[in-house]
Amino acid sequence: MRICIPAEGDEVSQHFGHTPEFVIFTVEDGKVVSKEVLRSPGHEPGLIPRLMGENGVDVVITGGLGRRAQGMFDEMGIRVISGVSGSIEDAIRGFLDGTLVAGENLCDH
Repeated sequence: MRICIPAEGDEVSQHFGHTPEFVIFTVEDGKVVSKEVLRSPGHEPGLIPRLMGENGVDVVITGGLGRRAQGMFDEMGIRVISGVSGSIEDAIRGFLDGTLVAGENLCDH
């Protein structure tokens, strides 16, 4: 499984499309086996969801994202968990142990 978390420093970005980089974790048997960082290609409608699909992402954990991106992820079968804040490490740990708290999509468009 591959999990993408948009990053602003060590924190979960609150706006998926405007984040400077993405951390992609590869998980096997419930444990992180690798982590890579992708620089954002910029905010162009549809570009980032396509990039995530090309990189084999299964799950996106974010503070918020727009409706169009959400729809594209739905079409690609990529699960989105939004309304997440705090550190990236806490988010991935929470996802893996089933304690991740998601909230309201923090993006207003």
